[in-house]
Amino acid sequence: MRLFGSLYERAIVWARHRHAVRYLAGLSFAEAFIFPIMPEVMLAPMMLAEPKKAFRYANWSLLFSLLGSLVGYALGHFAFEALKPVLESMHLLAHIQEGVANLQKDMQSHALGLYIVLAMAALQPVVPMKFVTWAAGIVGVPLLPFLLCMLIGRGKRVWLLALLVRIFGERAEQMLRKHIEWIGWAVIVAIILLAAWWFLLR
Repeated sequence: MRLFGSLYERAIVWARHRHAVRYLAGLSFAEAFIFPIMPEVMLAPMMLAEPKKAFRYANWSLLFSLLGSLVGYALGHFAFEALKPVLESMHLLAHIQEGVANLQKDMQSHALGLYIVLAMAALQPVVPMKFVTWAAGIVGVPLLPFLLCMLIGRGKRVWLLALLVRIFGERAEQMLRKHIEWIGWAVIVAIILLAAWWFLLR
């Protein structure tokens, strides 16, 4: 089933629109806490159309990703609190709270290591950013270090894309188009495997 390719083609249409920067801002914002398509699918064709503006587009995407990450952080915190009765009825709350408590303990004793993990998670595309932001809100990562980690991780992604477009031009976008379906389904499989691992070990 060609799901992610169709979404990619829709993002390409947005990228060519006269309000493309607004669409990019909206996509970057929503992707940080709910939308399944990475903003890079709009960034690449926009940068290719105007290579001199590549880093400007990257910065717009980064800004709205950071704003969206705050929404994901808040959702992680408040949604977890609201769902506690439901999780309790499913006999899952105790296990989840134990995991959260362990992470909070690790955060207190190995804060630097946790921040490095957060930055790396924001950098790579296998674990969607929305899960990173939700998890940070649930665990209660301090807000300023959280934002700094998102800035470093996501910033490296969009700035690297800008650099690749400036160096390789159309070949960079062609590679993304060719592999978007595999990337999308790989993310879905990774999420399922992580969920299975979580429940089986508990």
